[in-house]
Amino acid sequence: MAKSKPKSRAKSPAKPAAKSRTKTPAAKTRGAKAARPKPAPAARAKAPAAASRAAAAADPAVPSRGKYVYCIINSDKPLRFGEIGIGNEAPSVYTIHYKSLAAVVSDAPLEVLDSTRDNVLSHERVNETVMHDHTVIPMSFGTVFKTHDDIVELLRSAFDAFGDVLDKMQNKLEFGLKVLWDPDLAVKAVEAEDEDISKLKKEISLQKGPTYFARMQYGRLVDAALQARSERYQASILNELRDVSVASRINKPIGDKMIMNAAFLISRNQESAFDRKIKGIASRLDQLTFKYTGPWPPYNFVNIRLKLEPA
Repeated sequence: MAKSKPKSRAKSPAKPAAKSRTKTPAAKTRGAKAARPKPAPAARAKAPAAASRAAAAADPAVPSRGKYVYCIINSDKPLRFGEIGIGNEAPSVYTIHYKSLAAVVSDAPLEVLDSTRDNVLSHERVNETVMHDHTVIPMSFGTVFKTHDDIVELLRSAFDAFGDVLDKMQNKLEFGLKVLWDPDLAVKAVEAEDEDISKLKKEISLQKGPTYFARMQYGRLVDAALQARSERYQASILNELRDVSVASRINKPIGDKMIMNAAFLISRNQESAFDRKIKGIASRLDQLTFKYTGPWPPYNFVNIRLKLEPA
């Protein structure tokens, strides 16, 4: 399961396309519900002049440069992460502080940022860099404040909520796992295993008259069998990964080939064990394909809502 750097996407909170860990065979299941950690409390920040994305372009009195926020971390010392920020000129990334909290920021225009590939990758690159040495609360792509003081107000207003989330996410990382199968092979498998489906298919092939209703029944039976089969795969995979993960979340599959779209919250000291488990499952379920990515900030396990109030 070689690591590679996948393409990225923007999501709220802006989900990076982190390092791709695995592209090996695997599958989907039923039963086992994803364990979800309790969402963090909603943080309401009353920043006097907060400009989130839509800053005041129409007001000539408003400064033309703002502060782009990537994430929140614990730090009471000024930090610099290099000239890796979002924008054509790759601005310097640094921290703004309130007590023990710090917002990781760079200077940016007060305008709506397009979620282009370059911009999203820049957002991700900063969070990945910060993540090496810090637990992070990732912010949504395109979060821009007008001034330094507005960010201090954000940290002050949401101090308890941010602190609680950072405590819960301490030394934890997110990994993504997508499991795919070949739909045609899956249909053949259920036809071979299910006596009713096999019998009905044979009857349809021998029938000389109209077969519409028989084919409708066949389709319903196949769909139900495929759903049950994918759910069994998913339950089995979740069960095997439970002892090496803190929590899991199941997201909606994309397309007809994907049977599992999951995120796992992993302790840093369990990363190698989780990796070995994935490889073992993929080797055993070689009729399926695993796409394994990470580490990421805990996008799927943080739920903080910011209420930004314009001045």
